[in-house]
Amino acid sequence: MAISVHTFSFNAFQENTYVLTDNHHNAVIIDPGCYSKNEQLELQEFILSRKLTVRALLGTHAHIDHVLGNAFVMRSFDVDYYLHSADSKTLSSVAQYAHLYGFEGYELSPEPTVLLQGGEELVFGDIKLNVFYTPGHCPGHVVYYNEESQFVINGDVLFSGSFGRVDLPGGDLETLKDSIFNTMFKLPEETVVYCGHGPSTTIGKEKGTNYILNF
Repeated sequence: MAISVHTFSFNAFQENTYVLTDNHHNAVIIDPGCYSKNEQLELQEFILSRKLTVRALLGTHAHIDHVLGNAFVMRSFDVDYYLHSADSKTLSSVAQYAHLYGFEGYELSPEPTVLLQGGEELVFGDIKLNVFYTPGHCPGHVVYYNEESQFVINGDVLFSGSFGRVDLPGGDLETLKDSIFNTMFKLPEETVVYCGHGPSTTIGKEKGTNYILNF
């Protein structure tokens, strides 16, 4: 069954929040960056108007722009929050610096209820996702790959023509390169890469042109 990918651009970082849906009204929300009331209502209206049942909240990682809507989503839809165990510290640190980025009203994210390690297959109705551990941008980064519909929700590992920054706490260029070359670039070239910021791309395009090739 084909999975549909719906994209929302939220908060001052123009972070991409994703909602995956199947043909039976199941949905998962990935990296909710909705911070303002209007952004929260936009996401909620999308869910309610399509009569979707949200099955899970999935995090690629826990930098501030990707978790601003965690509390809202968990409160609104009463779902489990999936995050890699190595990013628990990344998540807990957000409250200490949110105000520095202008997010004075940041609502503390609940702790993850399901800790990922990488290698899992997650199934929510017809939505099937393989979890791959891809550190380097931060210690607990993961991506979610759907083989049947040939896409990967990749957070801040790859961007169109670029890659995730490594100058934040826990970032490391060599680790990120390993994740890109030995995990991401092993996926089929036709795989659509949905990025944490900016437009989508494909594995084939990035294998031929990405700036990471110069390092």
